[in-house]
Amino acid sequence: MANEVSIGLLGLGVVGSGVLKIIEEHQEDLVHRLGRGVKVEKVLVRNLEKARQVDVDERILTTNSDEVLKNPNIDIIVEVMGGVDDARQYILEALKAKKHVVTANKDLIALHGPELEKVARENGCDLFYEASVGGGIPLLRSVADGLISDRINQVMGIVNGTTNYILTKMTKDGQSYEDALRKAQELGFAEADPTADVEGLDAARKMVILARLSFLTNVELDDVEVKGISDVSLTDIEYGKKLDLTMKLIGFAKRTGQEIEVNVQPTFLADTHPLASVNDEYNAVYVSGEAVGETMFYGPGAGSLPTATAVMADVVEVIKNMILGVNGKKFIRPQFEKKLAPPENRYSQYYIRLKVKDETGAFARISDLFKKLGISFERILQTPREEGYADVIVVTHETSYENFKQALEDLEKLDVVDSIRSHYRVEGDAKR
Repeated sequence: MANEVSIGLLGLGVVGSGVLKIIEEHQEDLVHRLGRGVKVEKVLVRNLEKARQVDVDERILTTNSDEVLKNPNIDIIVEVMGGVDDARQYILEALKAKKHVVTANKDLIALHGPELEKVARENGCDLFYEASVGGGIPLLRSVADGLISDRINQVMGIVNGTTNYILTKMTKDGQSYEDALRKAQELGFAEADPTADVEGLDAARKMVILARLSFLTNVELDDVEVKGISDVSLTDIEYGKKLDLTMKLIGFAKRTGQEIEVNVQPTFLADTHPLASVNDEYNAVYVSGEAVGETMFYGPGAGSLPTATAVMADVVEVIKNMILGVNGKKFIRPQFEKKLAPPENRYSQYYIRLKVKDETGAFARISDLFKKLGISFERILQTPREEGYADVIVVTHETSYENFKQALEDLEKLDVVDSIRSHYRVEGDAKR
């Protein structure tokens, strides 16, 4: 093995620039830890004339993928270009050429991870993707390695910084959803088209990856129930405060026996829950294991250098494996058949806000409806809303999702209920 490891970089945007910067500025540390240097041999870009966020020797830039993927001097391909189709094709080509791959591409891994891992295994190559979830938080390695002797039963967390920033501004500053989103876009936390973030798809893809590693089963994106934050109102956030609840977009994965559930949805957390105090663009994931109990991982979920740090941690692991001659040995294979929990086996508390006719006996009829389904109330709040109507807010005790869905259907038919204004999952102790 040569005294220098060569890298081919696919993409030189925010994360790619961070990778290049770390390699250049931390070269002495890399040599000390690895006994050899690390250099970027070639960088695939779309436009050679584009202004860069980092100083780079223009001679290593190319728009021809063959100059990277077929370069015999390159040992490791680092994919930070984003997108799915081209990235998948490039990575498959790299693996078949016996080049190890590090990627930060959550969309690609969520959709095609098992396929890429199979090809990597067949070719004796490493395929690592720590940066695909949690930015600079060493989350996947902690789940796959640090907790390898434990059995993880639940993973829940804030895995999208854009939505967390928006909900923080709505909660702390009383900003409207539209104003908070606009500010997030101005600061670069949200894309011009924020759909993937605010509608929960970005978080869902990350939860697919986390659930696969945590439960050792082949979870797919279609298995995840997804709801975003675009319909979350300041009214509900303010009612939540009165009930000691904080709104967050939560990715949730749980295993009960052999059944699993995975979803992403706006969720009210008890103010005492550790995730309730995670604000702005930060991410945090709460992991519960049978042996270790409860652990939480917290840190920046995006950004050039935090994400590049995770990428480089994978690069270093690949190089260590090269030194030891053990590349292509570390893969988390599915162990269990996938069994999705049916609605009757999924339990939670729920928040529901109703617009109710302000007349005698109205709440008694609502209470009777819930009682028939075996759903009891933990918290109740009633406030006048407009002439002849009131807002009734209820936080239930734990109940099955099946019973709660039935309650929603029955409430729609109840003449004293004008409308169901909103409903959300509740996690954590909701008592005062």
